Amino acid sequence: QVRLVESGGGLVQPGGSLRLSCAASGLTFSRSALGWFRQAPGKERECVARIGWLSQLTSYAGSVKGRFTISRDNAKNTVYLQMNSLNPEDTAVYYCAADIDRDFAYDYWGQGTQVTVSS
Repeated sequence: QVRLVESGGGLVQPGGSLRLSCAASGLTFSRSALGWFRQAPGKERECVARIGWLSQLTSYAGSVKGRFTISRDNAKNTVYLQMNSLNPEDTAVYYCAADIDRDFAYDYWGQGTQVTVSS
């Protein structure tokens, strides 16, 4: 059974940082592309970052470029999202997802973790 288990969400002040983690099991992690998505209340889900099976192949939404960094540790079957300079517009439920055949259609999703940026 494929499982994606997230951790690291919470409440932070504007300008603060968080690191989200997503541990995967039940798939060949090293052959999968991975993504982070977010959905804010009343908004559609959007992709904020993607990392390919080659770690140097990364992409970001324009709203987070320069502030967020996606990375992976294949030895730990874990993908990370480092979020810096957070602002209230970053408040959302964040999801990790796996694209196991690297066709940009994501096959499996995590449960989601809440990130709230507020003073």
